[in-house]
Amino acid sequence: MYLRSLLAALARVDARNEYVVFTNRETGADLTPPAPNFVHVPQNVPARNRPARIMFEQTALVRAVSRAGCAVLVNPGFTCPLSGGCPNVTIFHDLQHKRHPEYFRWFDLPAWKFLLWAAARRSRALIAVSEATRDDLRRFYGVDAAVVRHGVDAELFELAKRREPGPFLLCLSTLHPHKNLERLIRAYAATGRRDYGLVIAGMRGFHTGQVEAAIVACGVQEQVRITGWLPRAEIMELLRTAAGCIQPSTFEGFGLPVLEAMAAGVPLACSDIPPFREITGGCVPVFDPRDDAAVMAALAGLMEAPPDMTAARERAHGFTWEKAARETLEVLEKVAG
Repeated sequence: MYLRSLLAALARVDARNEYVVFTNRETGADLTPPAPNFVHVPQNVPARNRPARIMFEQTALVRAVSRAGCAVLVNPGFTCPLSGGCPNVTIFHDLQHKRHPEYFRWFDLPAWKFLLWAAARRSRALIAVSEATRDDLRRFYGVDAAVVRHGVDAELFELAKRREPGPFLLCLSTLHPHKNLERLIRAYAATGRRDYGLVIAGMRGFHTGQVEAAIVACGVQEQVRITGWLPRAEIMELLRTAAGCIQPSTFEGFGLPVLEAMAAGVPLACSDIPPFREITGGCVPVFDPRDDAAVMAALAGLMEAPPDMTAARERAHGFTWEKAARETLEVLEKVAG
């Protein structure tokens, strides 16, 4: 979603530079914008196999970049080639492995620690998706980054005009520990409200078993629905029809679901954490994500007295993919010389 939207915006704002888009086996050609200055170069690497993907990045990708004659390599997800090739610009979405190593599986953590540290040191320039992530790069690695925030798709503003709220609250979230979903489920059960359901929409991560166990323990199997991964059209329909949206994460690097709910005019409550404060700017109710009672009060507020989203929708207009593309391009052109 992030890379697809950024590339499309780069195609809209930049017809001068040439772009080569390297994709893996699972990524279709449609990731590459249909613009004359964009070239799709598919690579025979399985993205789902993380060791194979990392090995490819450190070897075959370097050769492919050299053959293509690239002046700068954009690495959209934390890691980069550590030797050879052209200058790197690496995008950091968060430093969760430093802030919350307890959320990582023991066999994943060493690779995260080394590869992200090395990328921060090896890259000619870094991009952080929020001030919070930039602060963490300074704190943990002693390096600076340009802040380029996500944009929001224009169709979400149109969606606000077609909303038909139904009797359910929405949480857009993968099933990972930092998403705080077990507390959300406990708080929902504690409200005693069964006239509103709770829909948790997102990929089933490695914390799925614990989330499903919390649903059973709280006796809300009939009221709480986990959708798993959904196509974009179905996510849009959930935003169109939800009575409210709640995002209870204890940690994030940015928080695109918060921004999308704001743009769509969905009554929203979210955690009082730095990236969410950065996005909402005081226009949305926030709560302590580690306090069950605070989460319960936020849920009750969405059901009983939904907040006015006028100011939040106006603020969301300041986050565009064109702005993100121009700011990214500025970094790339500076590195490329």
